[in-house]
Amino acid sequence: MIKLSKKPAKKERALKVAKLLPKIYKRKKTMLTYKNPWECLVAVQLSAQCTDKRVNMVTPALFKKYKKVEDYANAKREEFEKDIKSTGFYRNKAKNIIGAAKMVMKDFHGNVPRKIEDLLRLPGVARKSANVILFNAYDIIEGVAVDTHVMRITNLLGLISKKAVKNPVKIEKEIMELLPKKYYGLFSLLITEHGREVCVARKPKCEMCKFNKICPSSRV
Repeated sequence: MIKLSKKPAKKERALKVAKLLPKIYKRKKTMLTYKNPWECLVAVQLSAQCTDKRVNMVTPALFKKYKKVEDYANAKREEFEKDIKSTGFYRNKAKNIIGAAKMVMKDFHGNVPRKIEDLLRLPGVARKSANVILFNAYDIIEGVAVDTHVMRITNLLGLISKKAVKNPVKIEKEIMELLPKKYYGLFSLLITEHGREVCVARKPKCEMCKFNKICPSSRV
């Protein structure tokens, strides 16, 4: 019997998870509601440290009031803060969204850029946000969006090294090395769904988890 090394074992496990996720969860896009790339960017910015459900309660009125990128660029900071206050960290979010709108108008002709290096120039946009925006707004797969669910569950599944734990940049790099690029977008999206539905942080439902036979952390 040939014993697999740790790296191939991780790759095999990661691929099994990536292939099984779309069979368990049918979602293809983020839960956030939006009608165009700019609204996607705004919703993603608002979702930081906030639930998608809460953001979706705020954005209908917001998108009705501010219809174009230039409306955001010209928004009064204090008024905009009030408009998004219930999403939390509203002062910083208002500053970033208005700043991003001004840069999009000035440097990108009013269009949300399609390249990750350009997105990362925008205030408030880090790699996680950039990956989410590209995948959901443009169907562009660039990398793996790493949120708290992805950080936690990839560790529980034994897919990342000890040095990568709680480090989004290292986690993204290691997962990208384990999976073919075509899986990046849905893997991130559906791992997050799995974290909300089954692998709940406080009390994981290991008995009903479809990965309990291959998960090193399974309590079953």
